Amino acid sequence: MNYAYIYDAVRTPRGVGKPEKGALSRTKPIDLLATLYHALQNRNSLNTSEIEEVILGCNTVIGEQGANIAKISALYAGWSAQIAGMTVSSFCTSGLEAFNTGAARIMSGMETGVVVGGVESMSRIPMYSDAGAWFQDSEVRQAVSYIHMGISADLIATLEGFTRAEIDNYAFLSQQKAALATQKGYFQKSLIPIRDSEGKVLLADDENIRPDTSLEKLAQFAPIFADDNAAHFDKIALKKYPNLLKINHLHHIGTAPALADAAALLLLGSAEKGKSWGLKPRARVRGFANYSVEPVIMLTAPAEASRKALKNSKLQVEDIDLFEINESFSAIVLKYMRDLNLSPERVNVNGGAIAMGHPLGATGGILLSMVLDELERQDKQFGLCTICGGAGIATATVIERV
Repeated sequence: MNYAYIYDAVRTPRGVGKPEKGALSRTKPIDLLATLYHALQNRNSLNTSEIEEVILGCNTVIGEQGANIAKISALYAGWSAQIAGMTVSSFCTSGLEAFNTGAARIMSGMETGVVVGGVESMSRIPMYSDAGAWFQDSEVRQAVSYIHMGISADLIATLEGFTRAEIDNYAFLSQQKAALATQKGYFQKSLIPIRDSEGKVLLADDENIRPDTSLEKLAQFAPIFADDNAAHFDKIALKKYPNLLKINHLHHIGTAPALADAAALLLLGSAEKGKSWGLKPRARVRGFANYSVEPVIMLTAPAEASRKALKNSKLQVEDIDLFEINESFSAIVLKYMRDLNLSPERVNVNGGAIAMGHPLGATGGILLSMVLDELERQDKQFGLCTICGGAGIATATVIERV
């Protein structure tokens, strides 16, 4: 089998994804990408005519993020017009799915050099603004038992018996780990500052992190999904899981992922293409997989996606040194660790989306850059990244440092 190799990984800082409040809220998503294209080209003395395709993930493909932003962003950055482009939209898994698609192109032998990643500007293009049938069409909503993903998170917490203290403690640790990793400079190898048109730095580090977070502060937050609007979704969930008498609403703004603006790019190539570029590979792709569960519980598929990816990679859970699972809510990570019998020391060791934000389509590329940098820092071998998404889907990727 041909292997796909990672030669470089870059990402922007994650800005607060709120209009006028975030440091990147006035920066167009295509400009976030342009900064990374230039960094990738300059860091690797890259002849862009040797790149065959750009594949980017984006959850909300509309407005500034529409019209195949993968292709247009490469042109905008001054890269070769010969490069094909494709935008992947598969909810939160979009960026990881874009990576896997690019890796599959190389592993099949059909292409030899691609750039993959993702982008999302949630301050400029809010989630749900694409008005999809899943959440907008009443007939479709009823047919597929649509509920809000936050209700799914509370449903999982209830089924698993997690307490509010456990939920809060996980979020607290995520904040602490992210703050420490930033202070120690663990993200600097991949992190590219965003500047304005005059060269002034707008953002150099992840903006959402709250180092002063405490368990006492977290305990003061009221649950987000316990209002009258949630009662309708509770009924749908309880109909699906009649063994429950009620759903315990535990998650709040401190245990949910922050909205974020960001982009990420990774340079993938075959072994032969890397030699022609004069670059040494940092890691190779061992395997990947997709999986889905029923859409009411929605967020539990990462465990099975991971098992499937490990089987495809001819590896076991015990072989993986570091796991990165998107922190869609505290309970999702707690269940994942329980399902795979993982110690916290192997999972999200530098914090996650609860602390640093979840820029939807960009998150997959960010997780890969984080696990690759950390494998190198710790001199470890195998990393696994996984993300759950809307309607029950999940994607997982296994990489091996070389």
